[in-house]
Amino acid sequence: MSSPIKLKYRPRSVFEDFHNRKERWAVIVAHRRCGKTVACINDLIVKALLENKKHAQYAYIAPYYSQAKSVAWRYLERFAEPVMTKSNQSELWVELINGARIRLFGADNPDSLRGNFLDGVVLDEMADMKPSLWGEIIRPLLADRLGWATFIGTPKGHNAFYDIYNEATKKPNWYVKVLRADQTNLLPQSELDDAKASMSDNQYEQEFLCSFEAAIIGAYYGQEMRRITDLERITTVDYDPMFPCHTAFDLGFNDSTSIWWFQVVYGEIRVLDHHSSNGQPISFYTGLLAQKEDEFGYKYGYHYLPHDARAKTLASGGKSIIEQIATKIDIKHLKIVPNLSIQDGIQATRLALTRTWFDNRCEEGIECLRQYQREWDDDKKVFRDRPKHDWTSHSADAFRYLSIVWKDEDSPILSDSRVKGLYVGQTDVTLNEMWKETPKTVNRRI
Repeated sequence: MSSPIKLKYRPRSVFEDFHNRKERWAVIVAHRRCGKTVACINDLIVKALLENKKHAQYAYIAPYYSQAKSVAWRYLERFAEPVMTKSNQSELWVELINGARIRLFGADNPDSLRGNFLDGVVLDEMADMKPSLWGEIIRPLLADRLGWATFIGTPKGHNAFYDIYNEATKKPNWYVKVLRADQTNLLPQSELDDAKASMSDNQYEQEFLCSFEAAIIGAYYGQEMRRITDLERITTVDYDPMFPCHTAFDLGFNDSTSIWWFQVVYGEIRVLDHHSSNGQPISFYTGLLAQKEDEFGYKYGYHYLPHDARAKTLASGGKSIIEQIATKIDIKHLKIVPNLSIQDGIQATRLALTRTWFDNRCEEGIECLRQYQREWDDDKKVFRDRPKHDWTSHSADAFRYLSIVWKDEDSPILSDSRVKGLYVGQTDVTLNEMWKETPKTVNRRI
């Protein structure tokens, strides 16, 4: 008779009901240093060990691959060791005695997940992940195997993690738990008192009291985006055919390229659309411009490109980005954004946001602006005076370029725009024709 397997993990009391849950979906909002990563790694191990399906696959996803490798891999190797038959450190996976495999991923490389299937997944610190990761990539991987998912993290404002938590509280088939530091008793009161004294109110409430309402720490545009939400300026923004539609690009050579579509109408910035994708050739984006033109009737003004669009790449046969785009788009419609400092651009963005309206289609781009934040110096425990490079960066940079140039496009009306005639039976007329044919008494602002 074989002896029972003894794992090295002894769960903390706050996680016991989590490990015994029956629900397919789970979300845990947890304070710092509560042991959530260890708990989730061990939950993966136990559930994988009890799996009867052949070739079972499980995943742990951290915001960054480097984070998964430096932190989670150490825990996975340590706690899986009694039931592990194989491991691969270069690919970050272990295989258990029943053939089930657990692999670690980084959300910064979502393409590495495509083409897989999953029986279960943990998304750790989901507030730091691209919002579309769950719906576009992870959820479909669970469908045919009826896999489960656990979302765990510390709040960072109203983002995808908040949305999932908020929806979960309304559904009976979800396991939901909030672990506040003042309730779990996992940290000494003296430590909490010291943290509260040395941190801002927002920092303490977010990191230790699990507040979604606290301002996002280090966010560049937190105040502006909160005001836009309060003023209900995220709505349906109709395209006005009397004014040109412009675009602002940020070009990613090895990562994402982002685009904003916008109009400037009498001092208002009306943002119509947003797109961000990874690993696509220039032809994909020029095709996307044409697709939007056909779908929505956009009449393009200028396409604004960053200064590095002049850079040449080997992959393009020595052609610059602007030269590649110019093979598909008339060069007269292409402009290079002035090369201002990042800080000057950030200030321009703050000012531009005071007069910006967003269409609901821009959901992911809006989230990028909310989450865009300064880089944290973990050694000095201060924010550096430069942005953190993550999934928000390219969309935020593209909007920064928009903010630098929008005044140049303030309200030029398309010369060939045609509008409904004022009189019964009158055909469409141009604005100039309307001016000539309209009595002067009508040409006042009503």
